Amino acid sequence: MSATTITAHGASRMRRTRASTEHRRRSALWGSYVALAAFVVMFLAPPFYTLMTSLKSSEEISAQGASPWMVHQPTLDNFWYLITYPNFQTYYLNTLMITVAVVIISMTIAILSAFSLARMGFWGSQVLSTGVFLTYLVPASLLFLPLFQIIGLLGLINSVWCLAILYPTLAVPFATWIMIGYFSSIPKELDEAALIDGAGYLQMLWKIFIPVAMPGIIAATIFAFTVSWGSFLYPLAYLYTSDQMVLTVGIISDLIRGDVFQWGKIMAACVLASLPPVIIYAFLMDYYVAGLTAGATKG
Repeated sequence: MSATTITAHGASRMRRTRASTEHRRRSALWGSYVALAAFVVMFLAPPFYTLMTSLKSSEEISAQGASPWMVHQPTLDNFWYLITYPNFQTYYLNTLMITVAVVIISMTIAILSAFSLARMGFWGSQVLSTGVFLTYLVPASLLFLPLFQIIGLLGLINSVWCLAILYPTLAVPFATWIMIGYFSSIPKELDEAALIDGAGYLQMLWKIFIPVAMPGIIAATIFAFTVSWGSFLYPLAYLYTSDQMVLTVGIISDLIRGDVFQWGKIMAACVLASLPPVIIYAFLMDYYVAGLTAGATKG
């Protein structure tokens, strides 16, 4: 067989290999598109349905044969009713106050704890770091009864401020774990240089570690905000009067009376309640992903 024939066979084999590779790549790409499309439809259908229902009147919602996905006569009456409804305003204000308090308390504890566990290197710090994360894995429902007794002893049952004590028990462990990962990724030479220059640990934390670890702090802050804003179990158990309720419980207590569901107003309330988390995630998503990635891979 001549050299020319061998070369031709080799070139033909390479073309077939490239064609097969290109076919597999294209098939994998289309498979990814199909999976992504199914994912988008599955996760966007509920919020789309919520929005469409919030724009309907009660008559259109209960009409026979009406499509749940289309609005024939859109109205903002449901939103206007809630905006001018005093109880809903109270729920929103209570939720906002508690969320701000929980974020401040949780992040203060988490940053100080993570810095001491990640950088001070005292005896047992590694065991405590693992224990902090394992604490996050304990279901909130298991802590329900002992926490109820503690809150009862403090005289804070049916006080919205009891949530400022309860929510940090859910937010601090995970936020601390994220911050441990970020603080551990910072070069130790910074500690040594700061100590040589006479800086104390609090000065190091404030002037070096917090600015450098800002993406992790933002991620932990968003998590603490989400825990406080969207929690349902604890407010349902500890609060029972309208002036003390938050959004998650107030919506169902006011807009569901017996077997009568005011679906238009309920969905409008859900849309209004979801706006702050949506806005925060839209603007800070990159920091949130970066913070979670560092917390999961460092330390």
